[in-house]
Amino acid sequence: MEKFNDLLKGKTIKEVTWLGDADKDALMWYKRPVMIWFTDGSFLIPMSDDEGNNGGSMHYQNGEDVQVIYTS
Repeated sequence: MEKFNDLLKGKTIKEVTWLGDADKDALMWYKRPVMIWFTDGSFLIPMSDDEGNNGGSMHYQNGEDVQVIYTS
């Protein structure tokens, strides 16, 4: 977990977009997950599993505010 903490700690989110159709097709995915872009040019893409078989949704919670960031 420390490795991933080091990757993400202190980053600032620049924007949130959907994965593009061309990228979705190139990955042979059926869903377009959200992409979280950081100001340093790095990004996160949720996947359904660690083999990268499809884009996935994300759970968000802030206190009692619970939402699902869905795929498109």
